[in-house]
Amino acid sequence: MDGRRIVGLTPTLIADAGLQLVEAGEPFGVNAIARSLEVRPSSLYKHVSGLDDIVELMRGHLVERYRVVPERQAWDTYVEQVVRLQRRMYADHPALLPFLIGKTITSPSVIEAYDDLAVVLQSGGFPDGEILTFIGMIDAFAIGFGLELASPEQVWQPDAPTRLFGRLLADSGSGSGRVERSFELALEVLLGALRDRLPAGGQG
Repeated sequence: MDGRRIVGLTPTLIADAGLQLVEAGEPFGVNAIARSLEVRPSSLYKHVSGLDDIVELMRGHLVERYRVVPERQAWDTYVEQVVRLQRRMYADHPALLPFLIGKTITSPSVIEAYDDLAVVLQSGGFPDGEILTFIGMIDAFAIGFGLELASPEQVWQPDAPTRLFGRLLADSGSGSGRVERSFELALEVLLGALRDRLPAGGQG
């Protein structure tokens, strides 16, 4: 190995290398990332404390690429923008999701993005006691519809007669058109439900 390569090592390079390994289905770990960067594993530990740190770098790197910065738009416009971009992020990088689940979020850029959302919701008139719940709802919504976007065209295929489900599937069509219609309807319902929770005088 060329020790001189270590000089250019940065957290961004480490995050990129980790993402490339995960998305290629290659073995993922400190040693694998070091090999892909042609450095010694010990060189990585000058920038990270371990694998969890690398996962957080990857998470933060992705969120920065798909982040919506508040610009005085209405809260529901902002939420819609966040959902659309987060959905796209999970659809573009579904292989990363298993590594993110179950790990405490510590990335400063990710925390800042959540803080932005919390402030926008509070400014829109939502009570503090409900904001974290709504952030969780928005997260779950984006993850679910992001994975649907990355799923096979035919998600359900009943092998036996059904009372209603089979006909609904047949009537719904297939392909990207069905997926987008489903998402747009669900997003309308989500935003409507949030508007309904606004106390009197909120900025709905």
